[in-house]
Amino acid sequence: MNDFFMHNFHRLPVVFTGGDGAWLFDTAGKKYLDLSAGIAVNCLGHAYPPLVKAIAEQAAKCNHVCNYYQCDTAALFAEKLVAACAGSGMKNLFLGNSGAEANEAACKIARKYSLKKYGPGRHTIVTLRGSFHGRTITMLAATGQDSFHKDFGPFTEGFAYIPGGDIDALEKALDAQTVAGLLIEAVQGESGIRPQSPEFIEAAAKLCAERDILLMFDEIQCGLGRTGSFLALQQYRCGGAPIKADVVTLAKALAGGLPAGAVLAGEKAADVFEVGDHNSTFGGNPVAAAAGLVVLETVNNPAFLAEITRKGEKIMAAIKAWNHPAVQEVRGRGLMIGIDIDRDAWPVLETALTRGLLILSAGPNTLRLLPPYTITDSEIDQGLEILKKLL
Repeated sequence: MNDFFMHNFHRLPVVFTGGDGAWLFDTAGKKYLDLSAGIAVNCLGHAYPPLVKAIAEQAAKCNHVCNYYQCDTAALFAEKLVAACAGSGMKNLFLGNSGAEANEAACKIARKYSLKKYGPGRHTIVTLRGSFHGRTITMLAATGQDSFHKDFGPFTEGFAYIPGGDIDALEKALDAQTVAGLLIEAVQGESGIRPQSPEFIEAAAKLCAERDILLMFDEIQCGLGRTGSFLALQQYRCGGAPIKADVVTLAKALAGGLPAGAVLAGEKAADVFEVGDHNSTFGGNPVAAAAGLVVLETVNNPAFLAEITRKGEKIMAAIKAWNHPAVQEVRGRGLMIGIDIDRDAWPVLETALTRGLLILSAGPNTLRLLPPYTITDSEIDQGLEILKKLL
């Protein structure tokens, strides 16, 4: 292992040199079936030919254009991404590099919206217990998990947490005098793959609309097709109609493996940022934008999304059918699956690696599966066979 890296990762003892589809290869040529997709990043798998072609062609033209100017590839990507999210109320966007950066921008939008309209004092952002919104100081403050709130304080003030699914707590927390925004994941990832209930999301949408609090969805892990719809929020309704968000954040799968993030704004939030309010040196990078166009063209397709749902249901049904004493619960949507087990998850990950399977954890006792969308039924069967033997 390389001693030149800082020691902030619990790295498993393997060095990868390449990949193909749902497989990765190490320095000895051993194959590993990848059910992690780089933590939901490599949504189209490894070395996906159209993605490789688009990246190479754009790199041969220009790698970077600063935001003093526009680049044709980034402009087209922005247009296509807004169009893909228009059904959820999105009007325009800001392009960045990561999920944490997108969530920072979302919080800035919410605070400026309230400041300009209502004056000082209305700046609190409400998030949920079990949430994860990023690793910056401010996004650690936004994250509703105590395990992240150590060693790096003092944190940015102005965040409050409530339990997901608790409508009474939601109603009390969304104080129209002090709260600027509600930031929620429709399906929480890092705390164990936990979808929010339809009733809770509907209540959130109604209360935010009534009290003029920005309704913001963090779709960084659960968006871009991961749950079987382009955005996870599209699986929810308010009064029988599709949910209309004020802000949506995206990253991870957005460029299929290259760094990219986005914050999209609806009607209320579209004109909040003015010149100088926010920027990103690498945001809208043309190479990442070229990759993002391939992701959009591939994923934002009803037949493709239906296959994600089918594959996810196949995996969950198979695991439940084992009736394995080690498996306590299986839950998820699409290819975002959590498996609660009766033991620590990390040793299972370590053993899985030795048997050629890459999986993730989400909390101390939950295994997390985030396969690439392009995984085949045969590869799913191979992965499940290894997993069953592990347990």
